Amino acid sequence: MVQGEFVAMQLARHAGLNVAPVELAHAAGRDALLVERFDRDVAGRRRRVVSALTMLGLTTFPEGRNATYVDLAHKIRELCVDPDATLRELFARIAFNMLCGNTDDNGRNHACLIDPAGLMLSPAFDICPQARTRRDAHQAMAFASDGGRAAHVGDLVAAAAVYHLDRVDAQAIVEHQVAVIHGGWDEVCDTAELTDSQRAAFMQRQFLNPDVFD
Repeated sequence: MVQGEFVAMQLARHAGLNVAPVELAHAAGRDALLVERFDRDVAGRRRRVVSALTMLGLTTFPEGRNATYVDLAHKIRELCVDPDATLRELFARIAFNMLCGNTDDNGRNHACLIDPAGLMLSPAFDICPQARTRRDAHQAMAFASDGGRAAHVGDLVAAAAVYHLDRVDAQAIVEHQVAVIHGGWDEVCDTAELTDSQRAAFMQRQFLNPDVFD
């Protein structure tokens, strides 16, 4: 899990996403993932942060299951400093979650920094590939206006207008991410010290699962 999250976070950064910096460390014979905090400034002072769940006015249980990317997109258009750029980043994060098998992208795993000028999407965090126990996977939050949340990048591209993108731009984002995962896979896995069997267990299961392209 630790190594898989490291690989996902690093590949997301290589793909151009705004991602919290991470490092792998070894302690007491185990791996640990160190994530740089984005809720502190360079002097160590606390920065105000609000989760997507709070932005949507929902509690974790049981209301959290009703959180959607579509509603979050509405809040971004209303409250964020640069809504179009923020929506593009959000779309790219949804796409990457699908491509790396992270289906735990719930409303607590997205956040905005509070700035005097308005809200700004925080660096991405908790991009953690999940084990797949069946063929079809679903994102934690619906990304399409019709409530669709099946982890299929084609469905996400079809919903591009929600994120102020046309289908050509949306498809280009997905294709770029696929190319980055292929191109950076060996280097990032080497850094994570993954064995050949561990790499095989991730690739085309969590990462780039063929069903994502249905």
